[in-house]
Amino acid sequence: MPDISTPNLDYGNMVQAWDINDALMGGTLYMRQLGKTYLPMWPKEDKDAYKERLAVATLLPAYEETIKQNIGRVFAEPVQLKESVPDGVRELAPNIDLEGNRFDVWAQSLFGLAMQYGLAHALVDYPRVDTEQVKTKAEEKATGARPYVTMINPRQVIGWKSKVTGGKVVLTELRIKEVVIEDGDDFGQKKIDQIRYLLPGKVQLHRKSTDAQGAANWTLYEEWETSRNDIPLITLYTKRTGFMCGTPPLLNMALLNIKHWQSQSEQDNVLHVARVPLLVVYGLGENEELVIGSSSATAFSDRQHQGLEYVEHTGAAISAGKESLADLVEQMRQAGAKLLRTENTSTKSVDQTSEETMQEQSPLYTMANSLEDALANILQIMAEYLDLPEGGSVDVRTELDVETKEFNPPAALAIQALRQGGDIRRIDAIKSLQKLNLIDATMDPDKVLDELLNEAPTLTGE
Repeated sequence: MPDISTPNLDYGNMVQAWDINDALMGGTLYMRQLGKTYLPMWPKEDKDAYKERLAVATLLPAYEETIKQNIGRVFAEPVQLKESVPDGVRELAPNIDLEGNRFDVWAQSLFGLAMQYGLAHALVDYPRVDTEQVKTKAEEKATGARPYVTMINPRQVIGWKSKVTGGKVVLTELRIKEVVIEDGDDFGQKKIDQIRYLLPGKVQLHRKSTDAQGAANWTLYEEWETSRNDIPLITLYTKRTGFMCGTPPLLNMALLNIKHWQSQSEQDNVLHVARVPLLVVYGLGENEELVIGSSSATAFSDRQHQGLEYVEHTGAAISAGKESLADLVEQMRQAGAKLLRTENTSTKSVDQTSEETMQEQSPLYTMANSLEDALANILQIMAEYLDLPEGGSVDVRTELDVETKEFNPPAALAIQALRQGGDIRRIDAIKSLQKLNLIDATMDPDKVLDELLNEAPTLTGE
């Protein structure tokens, strides 16, 4: 019989990269727990020596910090609901997930998850209502029933099926692996593995159980029908590799961070050896013992070959290891900065360059635009649950958006001087002031010019 817990082949192809992400995001302690997975033993290395080396290994959190920095760049300001969002949906924003999280805080967590795995999922749901007791929308609202959104880690989505409808790929089946915690006897609790199986218009819960022979089985625990003819899942991609598939956008940096973890351990070991000089003894007899101390002396039976000396490391390996670590740090820095760089290097005119800024060409800015679309889709499904025609849209203000719209007095004065000197046209001055956010950027520059001319007819034109 088919096993409902069997993951898709595409799922298995993504796990290895996700494991690397989880290891680095777990920090030094988790990396130590993983042991040989990312810090192999050296040939002929003693087990106790390896344990000692692993116990003092430390991780440079370059990958984790870069993830956080990029999230901060996208969320320079809280996500704003635009005026197009209806009041019914807007009222849900302070507690968007029924767990007390504001919409802007929840959106930041969703983007952070997608930054790690290459994608993240959001399931828009509605509480189950007893239709026998609740007959009208007013009665339903009185029960506190309202749409909400649940964030789903891509590791949980183990299986899916899709089809093309109207030129668009849509989900037809979805399997989400969950862990349910139920209270037991005497204040105890137990964990139950569960798979949520979603179909258009139907939800099934399958739970894992053990039969008399000790074999694990998945059995249908509960099922119910829904009001939707689709699966209300929204997926945010930061590095898409296929439908419902993605890979960490900073995977190359993560691999370099793993390499740094290994190289740092080697360097620490070399430093440990180099800092302790080795005592070499010449002429000690077979049965003679050597006592080292401030009030002791040593005698040798072989007087032709005798003596003591300390031998120290030359330090060449230390310098080489230090340079190698510095190179890795620089490589990680460059790999992390790629999300901010332009991917379009074609030659452009001056006007094109001013219109198509670097932020609009960078992968990180593209991710921010994808986030806006995903959040708008979430609001749309919520609106549909509330029988509203439109859910509206949101504004994600990135760091570069904020920087370009901050007031710049020197630039404003320069525009004014050029205009007074007759070196630029009035319409060009208006466009420049719009970019500085001194004039409403959403207005047509020609319309602004007409209004200015109508207000001051005595002023000369162009």
